[in-house]
Amino acid sequence: MFDDLIQKLDGAIRAIRNTGKLNEKNIGEALRGIQRALLEADVHFKVVKEFISAVREKAVGTEVTRSVSPGQQVVKVVHDELVRLLGHAHVPIAFSGIPPSVILIVGLQGSGKTTFAAKLGALLRKSGRDPMLVAADIYRPAAIKQLATLGKGINLPVFEKGTLKPVLICKAAVEEARKQGKDTLIVDTAGRLHIDDAMMAELEALKSALHPSEILYVADGMTGQDAVKSAQAFLDRLDFNGIVLTKMDGDSRGGAALSIRAVTGRPIKFISNGEKTDAVEPFHPERMASRILGMGDVVTLVEKAQEAVDHEQAEKLAKKLRKESFTLDDFYDQLQQVKKMGPMDQVLSMLPGAGRMMKQVQPDEKGMARVEAMIHSMTREERRKPHLINGSRRKRIASGSGTTVQDVNRLLKQFQMMQKMIRQMGRMNTRGMMNKMPFSF
Repeated sequence: MFDDLIQKLDGAIRAIRNTGKLNEKNIGEALRGIQRALLEADVHFKVVKEFISAVREKAVGTEVTRSVSPGQQVVKVVHDELVRLLGHAHVPIAFSGIPPSVILIVGLQGSGKTTFAAKLGALLRKSGRDPMLVAADIYRPAAIKQLATLGKGINLPVFEKGTLKPVLICKAAVEEARKQGKDTLIVDTAGRLHIDDAMMAELEALKSALHPSEILYVADGMTGQDAVKSAQAFLDRLDFNGIVLTKMDGDSRGGAALSIRAVTGRPIKFISNGEKTDAVEPFHPERMASRILGMGDVVTLVEKAQEAVDHEQAEKLAKKLRKESFTLDDFYDQLQQVKKMGPMDQVLSMLPGAGRMMKQVQPDEKGMARVEAMIHSMTREERRKPHLINGSRRKRIASGSGTTVQDVNRLLKQFQMMQKMIRQMGRMNTRGMMNKMPFSF
């Protein structure tokens, strides 16, 4: 997410970051680099112009705090302006006082509306809501089936009435939600490859009939300024409440995220960064600004870790570590919890300095898969007692996992190093020890 923009912004402000004295020349050079990085990221030129002007004014006119260098002060000004550009603070979904609250998902075809509808349903259920999905896209082939499949995968009910008119489908869905005691309806509406009057008239009719508490415009994060133009057209006709940016895990230059809020005046409420139903997160401008400037996003990282960690399993592991009985089974369990946090490149991108780090070290997802395959190819006894794995067993494990004997040797050697570390730290508090253990793939 924003990898190219992060690297270019880092290059633009690196020279000024540790500058002891500011002048018009070095401020100007830094701002030209920032301007170039934003334009290459496909940020709207008017947004870039206003952004650079605001940063220049505040950087030149601000008093430098004695505890930080002037260069760091400029970085703070850039960060604060990014936060302002992205919307100051997170804006949560609004729910109506009388259930069910209706959330209308709108946008162009191919923007990811259907997948996001399911993701939002899963996210709201985690927060204590009881949602139902509504299949109101009767035009796109297999749209209804796609939503039904997604709903089944996350155990959420999907209301559908085939190719009945969308307004009638949604009115029936409201009645059914009341019967079942559902408090939220998430309506997946039809899109088009381009904006047309027929589509907009249908959405206006849905808005008039359902009185939704939220209308969320879904924008494809890979389309740059085209997403901004479409958003403005939807805003003019529907006056939507918030924006969702999808496909942020792809080759996104970031222009949509940095332009769409400024142009429409509507808050970005969610970002979606993968195909899995849990690959969505609420949008926090301050956290995103920090991520864009390579400062990481530790708060979101901690939240993801808290969701992924099985606390009962963590307690059992702590006891095992104290008894120095850590096995390959235990390591495998820890690996699964790390994977729940998402792809490793996304997890690492939340660490401070991620932009520079990702240039040097590319996370090896295939390496993690090889480790899993090797552990799966071991017998239960071998996983509990790795010292039993002799030469012939190593050949069998390599053959069964599609790896080499050298790969198995490397895994066992690294595991032995971990066990040695555990013995050395046996008397220390073991909580959080796994976070400190080096294990390369």
